[in-house]
Amino acid sequence: MSRRLRSGLSAVLIALSCLLVPLGALSAWAAYGLADTGRYVTTMAPLADDPDVREAVADAVGNGIVREIGHELDAGVLRGTVAPFVHDAVRSFTRTEAFRTAWNEGNRAAHDAVLRALRDDRGKHESPVTVDLAPVTAQVKARLTEEHMPLAGRIPVEHTEVDLLPAQQLDRLQKGFHVLEVAGFWLPVAAVVFAVAGLALAARRRRALTATALGTALGGALLALAVAVGRSVTLADLPAEVSQPAVGAVYDALTATLRTTSWLLVALGLTVAALTWLTRRRPLRLVRRRRRASDPPTTPPRNQQPPPRVQV
Repeated sequence: MSRRLRSGLSAVLIALSCLLVPLGALSAWAAYGLADTGRYVTTMAPLADDPDVREAVADAVGNGIVREIGHELDAGVLRGTVAPFVHDAVRSFTRTEAFRTAWNEGNRAAHDAVLRALRDDRGKHESPVTVDLAPVTAQVKARLTEEHMPLAGRIPVEHTEVDLLPAQQLDRLQKGFHVLEVAGFWLPVAAVVFAVAGLALAARRRRALTATALGTALGGALLALAVAVGRSVTLADLPAEVSQPAVGAVYDALTATLRTTSWLLVALGLTVAALTWLTRRRPLRLVRRRRRASDPPTTPPRNQQPPPRVQV
C-alpha cells in the first residue's frame, strides 16, 4: 500500500472515529443510564429536596384534590378557605420524609412501567402506559385528615392513575428504544476500533494521534453544546401550566452524567494533544543541538593567522 493511500485511509478512519464519539456517548447514556431503574431513581432522589420541584408537585397534587372535592362545596368557600388550606397542607407534606419515600417509589413505579412497555414485543398496544399513584394520594389524604381539613376523608384514592405514554406512540417508541440499546454498545466500540485502525495505518502516527485527540475534544464540545441546546428547546416547548424551573431541574439531573462525560472528553483530548506536541518538540530540539555541535566551524579562529601570499 502506497504512503498516500495509507494517509488517506487513516484520515477517513480517524474522522469517522471522532464523529462517533459524541453519538456513542449519547446513545450509551440513553441505553445504559436512563434505562436502568436503580440509576434513574438514584438520580431523581435529590430532586425531592429541590424547592422548584416541591412547589410543582404541591401545585399539581393540590389542584387535583381541590377538583375532586370541588363539586361538594360552594365555589366561594372553595376558593377562599379550602383551596389555600389544601395547598398549604400539601406543601407541608412535601417537606417530610414520607414525601421523599413517596417520591422515590413513584419514580420507580413510573420507570418500571415505561420500561416494561418499551421492551414488550407482544404486538399492538391498545391502551396507554399508566402508573398508579394511589399510595402517594393515600399519604396526602392521611396528612390532610390529621390537619382536620373538611371533606378530607372523601378524597378518592382507589384509582389514581397517570398516563405516561400514549398507546398510539408505543410502537414507534419501542423501535427507537431497541435501536438505542444496540447503538449504545456498538457505537462506542466502533469509535475505538476506527481510531486504533486509523493510527495503525497512519504514515505519521504522532500527527495522527494529535488529530485524533483534537477530534475527540471537538466531539466532547459538540456533545456539551447539544445538551445545552436540548435544554433550551425542552423548556421552550412546555405548556404554560408546567413549571419551567422544575422541568429544568429534572433535565439537569438526568443529563448530569452526559455533561460530565462531554467535559471529560474535552479534557482528555486536549491533554493528549498537548503531550504529543510537547514530546515532539523536545526530540527536535535535541537533534538541532547535536547537528550544530557536529557541524565544522565556518570561520577560522581569531588567533590563527591567514596563510602568507606568494608573489611571482
